[in-house]
Amino acid sequence: MVDDSQTILRIEQMALREHYDIITANDGGEGVAVAVEERPDLILLDVIMPHVNGFDACRRLREEEVTRSTPILLVTSRSDVAHMEQGFRCGCSDFVTKPIDTMELLEKVRNCLGD
Repeated sequence: MVDDSQTILRIEQMALREHYDIITANDGGEGVAVAVEERPDLILLDVIMPHVNGFDACRRLREEEVTRSTPILLVTSRSDVAHMEQGFRCGCSDFVTKPIDTMELLEKVRNCLGD
């Protein structure tokens, strides 16, 4: 999970920790580095972050051989079509909108992982 908000990271952790092992990062650049090293099964990536935003981090993850096919869920407060199209062009697998609905989050995680 990559988010600059500790509150959002806690919400996501509470929703998922019972079923999944979780690794966190606090910005897009750190998230890419951690993902390349740790090779997670799924990446939750906030869109609006300082330094490296979620769209740029998603592009970078798709350029890395070890994360090229890793499912990426972009987490965003915007649900307009143009925003979502931009995310899919960057290579995301799906979106989760804020405020986070924990049941929706868990369902999308399961779908991405084939659980």
